[in-house]
Amino acid sequence: MPLKDYIFDQETFTVTDDMQSCFNNNGYLLLRGLLSSSELEKVKNVVENNAVIDKFAYGNKDDKNRVSRLCLWNHPGNDVTGMVARCSKVAGTCEKLLSGEVYHYHTKLMMKEAKTGGSFVWHQDYGYWYRNGCLFPDMMTVFIALDKCTRENGCLQILSGSHLCGRVDHGVVGRQIGADADRVAEISKVCEHLYIELNPGDALYFHGNVIHTSSANNSDTRRWAFLCAYNKASNNPVKEHLHPHYTPLTQVADTAIMECSVPWDSTGKDLVTKDRRERFVMAS
Repeated sequence: MPLKDYIFDQETFTVTDDMQSCFNNNGYLLLRGLLSSSELEKVKNVVENNAVIDKFAYGNKDDKNRVSRLCLWNHPGNDVTGMVARCSKVAGTCEKLLSGEVYHYHTKLMMKEAKTGGSFVWHQDYGYWYRNGCLFPDMMTVFIALDKCTRENGCLQILSGSHLCGRVDHGVVGRQIGADADRVAEISKVCEHLYIELNPGDALYFHGNVIHTSSANNSDTRRWAFLCAYNKASNNPVKEHLHPHYTPLTQVADTAIMECSVPWDSTGKDLVTKDRRERFVMAS
């Protein structure tokens, strides 16, 4: 079946039974226009030409030596980016989709530049997070497009319904950690391969066990995205790792994004360096 999407309306939005069914059965919920044009502009103004993000950002190489950069932090904070991660239409929607309290697991800015941005192999987020001591896959990510995401510039691709296959073994695939290629090949025969093409401000909510990938950016346009990951409060990790244990999340109204007067504040965010991340990955 084709990609299913819904239009976000700030005045009337609620997670309907149909939306919940889409998430439960397909592993995703696509909301068009989650961020208004004003909200989108405000977020982009914060993350672009940001000296702290430039300092902490690091690259992931693919097999062709192409690089996608990311900057990651563990706690949302009280600035504009924190308001996005804490607002009702983001965090509150995740609570409804996962049927219980969630906390912020991390936020990351993904930067896939024009002509040079690299690819990511097929993987599940829970394929990584399983190693962090999270016993259940009650976890999810909200992928918010800051730029137009197309097939040409490396949009997200998913295998619809693949979260119902459970966790797939992950190991080294080329220069990255990915899902078992033979298993993915078989799953792709029964789960539809969808290209998630997005306009700026659109958002894909997807389950931690959804198998996904993205191609290199061969276009003349960059592909930046803002991703907020959440863990269910009942799924508190059983060991110390890179990302937080249960930390109560104070949600805010959606209006907080535009009302926030603090563009960026690193205080309490716990930004993650490349060296720190690699130490934890090697130890897991």
